Amino acid sequence: MPDDFAFGPDPDRPGWMRWALREQNRYNSTLGPMWVMKRDDGIVVVRTEPEHLQGNLANNVHGGAILTQVDISLFVCARLHGALRHGPAVTLDLNSHFVGAGKVGQPLDAEVEIIRETGRLMFLRGLVVQAGETVCAFTGTIRKTPAPRAKSQ
Repeated sequence: MPDDFAFGPDPDRPGWMRWALREQNRYNSTLGPMWVMKRDDGIVVVRTEPEHLQGNLANNVHGGAILTQVDISLFVCARLHGALRHGPAVTLDLNSHFVGAGKVGQPLDAEVEIIRETGRLMFLRGLVVQAGETVCAFTGTIRKTPAPRAKSQ
C-alpha cells in the first residue's frame, strides 16, 4: 500500500480494515473515517458512517457525499486488487443512478467490483447500500498511471 494511505486492521471492527489518507487536509477526509473489506467473491466494500456534515436539509445523505464515497471506492477496489501500484490514477467517467435515500447516522456501504482491466483502463461497477436497501447504482472507469519506464542507455 502506498505511503499516502493509512491502512490496517481496525481492532474495534473485526474483519474490517481502516482506510484513510495520511494527509487529513485533503477532500477525501470530508467523509470522515472509512472502513474497507475485500469479500471472498472479490467485491470490495467501502463503509462510511454519515453524520450531520454529510446530510442535506431532509436529513438524508447528500448526493455529493454519496458520489464522493463512490469515487473513492473505485480507487480502493483497484488498490486492494493490486491494479494501482505505480502512483495516482484518474476517474474518466462515473455514472450513477440514485434509487433511494441514504439516512444520516447509519452505515453506508459502497460495494464495488472490477468488470474488466486492460493495460491502462479499469472498468468497475457497484451498488451503494444501507440497511439492505439500494441507495445508488454506479459504473466507473479509471485510467491507471503507467509503470515508470526503465532508462535506456
